[in-house]
Parts: sequence; structure tokens; C-alpha cells
Amino acid sequence: MKISCRLGLIVPIFIALFIFNRVSAQDGLIYHTEGISGSDIPVTYHLVSTDDGLLTPIGFRKPDGDGPFPAVLFSSGNGGEGYDYVKDYSHNRSWTLEQFLDAGYAVAWLRYRSEVEVPIYGEDSLEAQPWSGRPVFNRAPLEYEDAIRIIEYVSNLPYIDPDKVGWMGVSHAGEMLMKITSIYYGLAAGIASEPASAGFMARGEVVSLSEISSEEYGEDGMSPLETADAYDDQTLQAAVKATHEAINKDVAMARISTIDTPIFVQGRDRDHNQPIFRVNYELLSEADKNVEWKSYDHDVHGFVYVWRDDAGNYVPDEIQREAISDSIGFFDRHMNDVIDE
Repeated sequence: MKISCRLGLIVPIFIALFIFNRVSAQDGLIYHTEGISGSDIPVTYHLVSTDDGLLTPIGFRKPDGDGPFPAVLFSSGNGGEGYDYVKDYSHNRSWTLEQFLDAGYAVAWLRYRSEVEVPIYGEDSLEAQPWSGRPVFNRAPLEYEDAIRIIEYVSNLPYIDPDKVGWMGVSHAGEMLMKITSIYYGLAAGIASEPASAGFMARGEVVSLSEISSEEYGEDGMSPLETADAYDDQTLQAAVKATHEAINKDVAMARISTIDTPIFVQGRDRDHNQPIFRVNYELLSEADKNVEWKSYDHDVHGFVYVWRDDAGNYVPDEIQREAISDSIGFFDRHMNDVIDE
């Protein structure tokens, strides 16, 4: 059965302040290491300092040895849930990460603060000024800024090659790759799998939470329309055209213009957001960025992160195996590019 890993966060963090192994006074701390069922490689939980000093968790694993290893950081969705989320995914959604470990990569599950409606993305860059001996920010830090702090933290670990750190993000975390790489150049390569990039591409106004909890999405915010019954190329092309017309292309292309990171955009044929995924790719391609595209026909949003079944086993299907093989191949090519330079 599925492995239970619920654990409160407040008390452990309090205790950790006294018993941790410090990596850097400014960057974060090592909190705890534990085994993973079916694997010889344990997970070590790190608490990483963000811009305002609050700690966000990652579940880090590496191959045997001192390295330095290339690393890929894995993320999904719009944030929140903290340490319990990282523990759950480290124990129950790590088949994909274990394929990367077998290929010689260090890996980590990430979490970051929740996505917010205000401030709207793109309004103001984060700035701080001293006030009474402490920084005062012009706005709250956002989730993709937490991600940049995590990337920098992992890049500075002694067993990681800082020139070979990659990102793989699903859904909102795929959009985060666009936001990160438009302002930050510390990633060697990244995968945006089913990227929900409407905000980055400035597609109209951001809907409110009350609008999200509509008949289309249901009270839990989950869409019954997430996967269509059948793939229809004609309908998709019409939706792609409508998406191009709905975005503010000048804003989108200005944001894309600063991206200098190789990106692999992964679509899902029957996803209700497939037009967004495709337009994300097409705009990067139009801007002559180093970008690849492939779409897969799978029933589940986030299919690239294989989960344990009720018996506690990983049973990846053929499409999931194909997608992860493609993903490792993508990182292999671009990590080798870094070595050749």
C-alpha cells in the first residue's frame, strides 16, 4: 500500500534549528536523511533560505560518490503544502527521479510558496531597501523567485557541478521555467512539461479564484474537462489560432527575448490546455530560441511523474517510459554541450 509520510512541520523546524548540519549561514541547512522503499539511495531534506529568509524544503538525492554530479530539479504545480508535500513525493512519486539517478544525475523534489493573484506577474521586479537594520521589500517574493534561490543553493553544494543544473517542471512549474529563464541564467537546460503558461504569455486578464471555482472547474478547482476523449487536430489548430489572438504578443515576445536556456516543451495531446502548451513552444521557436517540442497521448495530466499504485509499486506505462527516456536524452545532450565548452 502507499507509503505514509505525513509529518508536522512546525516542531521539526524548531528542533532543526538546534540539530541541523549547516551548509551555509545564508543559504540553508540539512535537516534529515531517511531511506526510500525499493531504493539504495536515501533522501536528504534540506531547508533552503528564500529572499526574505523563510525556509522552503527540498528532498535531495544523489548517486554514490563525491561528484561533482549534474543535477535536475523536479517540481509540479502552483506551490504550497511545504515539507509534507516533499516527503510524499520523495516517497511516492520518485520513479522518474530514480531513472535520472541511474543515469548519473543528482535529483531533488522542490516546493516553494504558493502562487498568488496579486501582484500580477511582470508588474515589478523584487527590490529591497534597508529599514531598521532589516530589508523591506517593495512586494512579497514570488514562487519562481524561491525557485531561483533553490537553484543557487543546489548549484553551490560541493558535490554538484554548478554548470550542469537543470529544471523539469509540470503544469504551473513548467510556466515557472519560462519566468525563471527570462531573468536568470543559472540553468543549463529545462523541461516545461504541460506548461500552464497563459500568465507568462499575457493571455488576457488573470481569472480570480471565484471564477476558477466555477461550473467548469468545480468547487475543488479540478477540471472535469482536463482530458478530452479523443484527439482532434482540426479543433486543436483552431484553438491554437485563438490562443495566439488572445495573448499580448508584444509583452510575451519581450519576456521571451531574454531567455537563453535550451528548453524542451512537452505537450499532452488531449489536454484541455494543449493550445497553451503549443503556443508556448511556437513563440519560443519564432524568437529563434533553442527549443524542442514533443507531445504525448496520455490520460493523466502530470503523467511524467509516475506514482506508486495501491500496492506500493511503480508501474510506468509505455508512454511514461518514452517521455522519461526523451527527457534524460534532452538533458544528456545539453549537459554534454556544457562539458564540450
